[in-house]
Amino acid sequence: MSIAISYLYNSKEPGVQTYLGNRMFSFRDEDVDFYLPQMLNMYIHMHDVAEAIHPYLVHRCRSSVEFSIRAAWLLGAYSADVLKPTWKNSQGVKLKHMILNEELRPVRQKSPSTLPSPTQHQHQQHPLCPPTSPNSIKKTHHRSRSDATGTSIRHSITSPNMPVLAGDLTSGRAFESGCTCHKSSEAVLNDLTGRETVCHCEAPRLMPQLEFVTALMNIAQKLQQLPTKEQRTSRLIAELAMLNLNLPARVWLPTAEKANHHIVRVPHTQAVVLNSKEKAPYLMYVEVLECENPVTSQVPSKILENTLRFTRSEEDLTHYYNRSNTSPRPELAIYTNTDFDDADCWSQDDDEILQVMFPNRSKSSDTISQFSTESSTSADSKDPVYIAAGDIRRRLSENIAAPKGKFERDPEDPSAAALKEPWEEKVRRIQESSPYGHLPNWRLMSVIIKSGDDLRQELLVYQVLKQLQNIWKIEHVPLWIRPYNIVVTANDSGMIEPVVNAVSLHQIKKHSKQLLLNYFIQEFGPINSEEFLTAQKNFVQSCAGYCLVCYLMQVKDRHNGNILLDSDGHIIHIDFGFILSTSPGKNLGFENSPFKLTHEFVEVMGGLGNDMFEYFKILMLQGFVASRKHMDKIIPLVEIMQTGSQLPCFSRGVSTIRSLKERFHLTLTEEQLQLLVDNMVESSLNSLTTKLYDGFQYLTNGIL
Repeated sequence: MSIAISYLYNSKEPGVQTYLGNRMFSFRDEDVDFYLPQMLNMYIHMHDVAEAIHPYLVHRCRSSVEFSIRAAWLLGAYSADVLKPTWKNSQGVKLKHMILNEELRPVRQKSPSTLPSPTQHQHQQHPLCPPTSPNSIKKTHHRSRSDATGTSIRHSITSPNMPVLAGDLTSGRAFESGCTCHKSSEAVLNDLTGRETVCHCEAPRLMPQLEFVTALMNIAQKLQQLPTKEQRTSRLIAELAMLNLNLPARVWLPTAEKANHHIVRVPHTQAVVLNSKEKAPYLMYVEVLECENPVTSQVPSKILENTLRFTRSEEDLTHYYNRSNTSPRPELAIYTNTDFDDADCWSQDDDEILQVMFPNRSKSSDTISQFSTESSTSADSKDPVYIAAGDIRRRLSENIAAPKGKFERDPEDPSAAALKEPWEEKVRRIQESSPYGHLPNWRLMSVIIKSGDDLRQELLVYQVLKQLQNIWKIEHVPLWIRPYNIVVTANDSGMIEPVVNAVSLHQIKKHSKQLLLNYFIQEFGPINSEEFLTAQKNFVQSCAGYCLVCYLMQVKDRHNGNILLDSDGHIIHIDFGFILSTSPGKNLGFENSPFKLTHEFVEVMGGLGNDMFEYFKILMLQGFVASRKHMDKIIPLVEIMQTGSQLPCFSRGVSTIRSLKERFHLTLTEEQLQLLVDNMVESSLNSLTTKLYDGFQYLTNGIL
């Protein structure tokens, strides 16, 4: 697949491009999906390539909702670099509108609004490999009927069953498309027998997932308006509690390896705001139930545990959120389903949730009789709403203090304690408190939501990391790196797969108040113990891997907040906002060493001259040799993304790619390459700029 992508980019022969466009149908979907950013960037900026791959993109959009949404997001993000006067007429924007306007529905729908292709050839003749010839291509495009965008789409295809409050979190139906095909008795039977339910109505396929992701991004934008982390955390918990009212739904987590699940619940009290001065990224957890296909499988029913009468799903549970506080309120009662006193079941977190959502709620009483909820369908109703105290206890059990040995909760760094807790313990704790936890297909997932940040560079680094990981595996080089998935939803927003069981070096220094070697001894035992030696080996293999990555991609901004240490001793670099042609401080060269290698790192390796330190340099040499052997798998990833790009990492134009190629040192022998590695290690270890940059980060941002 890498060869096909490279030839698509470099070949100018129509026959070759047409052949490669047809060949796309023979590749595995997952292989093509890895190169989707490159394919869509060529689609936007290279008209001849667009004509060749358009049939394949249309075919995949018709057959996959997940592919359609990801393609629309990437088309919108990379089209942002197109010059303003031609933006609306660009082929990338047109394809994005075709997708979002539901014009690329499955062929069996035979919708009259379906536009087969801007090239007008019938690729349905063969479901896998449609014949295409250069002479049959007409360079025309059908204009979309709508200028709708991805995050605020209102579909031209409507259904009488489609809810008018789609996207309204207070409705309890924000992520419902109005489709009734999956609610029929036939659908239930199909689900039980493992057969796929075909949707025959005109309800929008993409809307539920688009609205769900939009809701998550809107929360991040709201958090940015609050000045303190405590306020942001309280607001985050309240917003996610409201999101829960609309779950389960036909939505999934885009960062997951496979979209084979439905999201059924968000344990909102577990969410935390991450460290950031200007933006407000947050980490949240989602409970999912695995299924065959999130689009065709039956959505799980909502489970309310220990409740005699909970507010009906048709009622608006949070009408007061946008309502005048002077309106009359009905009484709220609590149904107690136990024989003992539940007066102590409320926690500080729950009080904060209510105070954020209902600012004028009185704090003068320990009872909750003053808090009330009103049905949206009957504003004058005086009927009390009953909530089981047992249900309250279930929710609060998610806030049980973490076991000893963990980081203490810090209002200025709320994520530290959450990230330090072992993932297995977190899963077990949340599963025990979840009404869905007893189901065999229950799983817990996590995601980081970012709004106001461009993650396109992060996505590029992820692709390079994955390629290097595969290269080192093929060449049997025991280097270790941890690529984490990136989902770009726009040129200023996206989602990141969190690295579990890992905390930053800054958090380690702040909370343990120890040098890195002493922390290793605390976590893994005495220096000569088997557990310590295993962790030390993991540290060396990962440090060598990331040193190579940082050198090849010129990764900067390497302070201790951007370097993690996991529970097995691996270091993991995160935040790749400064790569290739860009660096902090307007490219003034604060970090001019090849990579970050401190004396603390070398101490963990056993010191200069130790066998593990020598092993570190041997691994770097082996990784270098393997990487340059497969350079042709890495360079096209970066080179294609430079086309038409306004990203800072490509600010030096063609010299960016030329410098990248030079860093592979193809002309050096292995002996010369060994000398180069030794010199880079020495210069990095003794780098004055590394020490100055760490000091600058401490003075300006408090990063240790």
